[in-house]
Amino acid sequence: MARVVVIGAGVTGVTSAYALLRRGHEVTVVDRHRYPAMETSFANGGQLSASNAEVWNSWGTILKGMKWLFRKDAPLLLNPSINWHKYSWLSEFSAQILHYRRNTIETTRLAISARRYLFEIAEQEGINLDLERRGILHIYHDEKSLKRAAVANGLLNEGGLERYAVSPQEIASIEPTLHGRFAGGFYTPSDSTGDIRKFTQGLAACCQRRGAALVLGGEVEAINVKPDSVSVWVRTEGDGRHALRADAVLVCAGVYSRRFAAMLGDRINIYPVKGYSITVGLPEASDQRAAPQVSLLDEDAKIVTSRLGPDRFRVAGTAEFNGYNRDIRADRIRPLVDWCKRLFPAMSTAAIVPWAGLRPMTPSMLPRVGRGRRRRVFYNTGHGHLGWTLSAATAEIAAEHIETSAGFAQ
Repeated sequence: MARVVVIGAGVTGVTSAYALLRRGHEVTVVDRHRYPAMETSFANGGQLSASNAEVWNSWGTILKGMKWLFRKDAPLLLNPSINWHKYSWLSEFSAQILHYRRNTIETTRLAISARRYLFEIAEQEGINLDLERRGILHIYHDEKSLKRAAVANGLLNEGGLERYAVSPQEIASIEPTLHGRFAGGFYTPSDSTGDIRKFTQGLAACCQRRGAALVLGGEVEAINVKPDSVSVWVRTEGDGRHALRADAVLVCAGVYSRRFAAMLGDRINIYPVKGYSITVGLPEASDQRAAPQVSLLDEDAKIVTSRLGPDRFRVAGTAEFNGYNRDIRADRIRPLVDWCKRLFPAMSTAAIVPWAGLRPMTPSMLPRVGRGRRRRVFYNTGHGHLGWTLSAATAEIAAEHIETSAGFAQ
């Protein structure tokens, strides 16, 4: 049995803790917030979407970003101010265009594997996550976008995903509440949606029942790695500064993983790409009927949706390269609301809760899972916009690395 300190109580950290506990290890989870799932895992788009596994590394993305540079409401927004981290990340991102095909197929396979683990966990532990297994419908407004999507669809199919083209008439049949004219779409019946915060907090409670210690409201100030042990120095409001002794440390700290990696002598180039969401309240029966049941992805607007129970509708999108800024900007929220008005005119948008979070993205768009330079240091981070989709699989991979690389197998 190994003692492992997991840094981060988002979906990646909590699923990793659960995977380690199931293998018989002793786990302590540390997070600077008072509760689990208070950062990127708080209010994302809700999609468990293997169909969204296409990586962003393409010249098309670069050209769109340049075209949208001076549009405040653009789906992809880059703050042009000089920042070494941002431009070094973009340089490495561009270099990964060569691996677009390979990385897309690999991400697809990982996402398909992850859904099996996540469904199993939710069922075994009785976690209510507002799970909807109605598939995900991608919609396209013009023929040019639809043809480009067909190329990416071939890679998703190659990765093992069942995703097929649908006509405008079939779109109307799959989601009757949807208004507008569309060139066509793609439908993935095996994809699903759920509330990431509900799942993460429910699984954190399950981890506690299984014996995990949760140190919440604790700032990690230092990590000392010795040949035979690890000490994670944490400062909490009640207990002051104290050390958590362990055999290994697993960093699952989202956008902060880069800082912890630097403390440990590793380089992990994660950039915080901001995304926005709105949660639309559906208090009236008429609103509930007017909101879609099937999850959507509007490729042109770069907007995704999820139905979270009968009375909530989540709409998320945009990518903003603006450092660690978490401000909720009205000019970035407005396009999400306007999109709802256009496509679902009978649904009220009177009760809206806006949110912004930072996606931890690597230049390759693939998560960093495995050992660091030192024997007792491990990472499971950098999932970008697919943390909810991939976390259950990467947690298993990370736990296996800890057992085999550090020699802690049972």
